[in-house]
Amino acid sequence: MAARAVRAGGLIAYPTEAVYGLGCNPRHERTVKRLLALKRRSASKGLILIAADFAQLEPFLQPLSPPDRVRLEATWPGPQTWLIPARSGVPRWLRGRHDTLAVRVTAHPLAAALCRSCGHPLVSTSANVSARPPARSALAVRRQFGQALDYVLPGPTGGAAKPTAIQDLCTGQVRRGG
Repeated sequence: MAARAVRAGGLIAYPTEAVYGLGCNPRHERTVKRLLALKRRSASKGLILIAADFAQLEPFLQPLSPPDRVRLEATWPGPQTWLIPARSGVPRWLRGRHDTLAVRVTAHPLAAALCRSCGHPLVSTSANVSARPPARSALAVRRQFGQALDYVLPGPTGGAAKPTAIQDLCTGQVRRGG
């Protein structure tokens, strides 16, 4: 049901490593903008894409050097998000004001299965209105968003206490601790 909703251009919620995420097909501009409006999140910040494997992310990213690829593969699948130079043509609604795109190969079994079922990565941002605590259960998602979502995939989060770390692949700078 969740993958069907995504394929139909829907906005869904699903469990991730630490919290529930809001997601959709990253190529559906209207749905991404709907997600940003629902969260009250500035489009300039950019969004994270999660995937079942690196191949799903490659169309969005500049080609990587072999050492950079080894570096990523050492952390994936897992709770590590990387900022990687975006391929030209990656829309601003995904990368915001940045030349990079935040990406992760998820270790969460439900989120990974969802990406596999959809056949592409998903937008992944915490399921909350900006400045409010993120939802950690399907019930909390429903309480915060009511009927505004097209589907809520029930299941446990991965148990991580904090959102994934975000690190810049080119500079090594940690933008958010994990």
